[in-house]
Amino acid sequence: MSKKISVYDCSLIHLSKIDVSSGSITVVDNSDNSLPFQVKRVFYLYDIPAGESRGAHAHKECHQLLIALTGAFEVLLDDGKNKRTVSINQPFLGLHIPPGIWASEQNFSSASICLVLTSHEYEESDYIRDYSEFLETI
Repeated sequence: MSKKISVYDCSLIHLSKIDVSSGSITVVDNSDNSLPFQVKRVFYLYDIPAGESRGAHAHKECHQLLIALTGAFEVLLDDGKNKRTVSINQPFLGLHIPPGIWASEQNFSSASICLVLTSHEYEESDYIRDYSEFLETI
């Protein structure tokens, strides 16, 4: 986290959407210039009970792009000074979260699936999981 990042540096990215009579398709790959990073890891969250939240951490180096494949959820973003809540509810919209932002996914609708694309492979040392440590780090 070399420069101070704000919750306003987190942005919704419109992914390509191709509509045909038999449905729609959105393609995301590393040649897509709308992505602010090269994708190195993909995972998804599902079967999240009503009222539960996920995330509640920040990254030192890793960028994330969160996409609601089905359903909807909110992401509470926190830069240590400002807080902002973003709703995600379309499979062609992705929320870019740069490193240095504390993020919590919450208020999942029934049967939601959250797809996460990241700029780095999993590395536990990149995570800040304690909020007081996050405030000290930033």
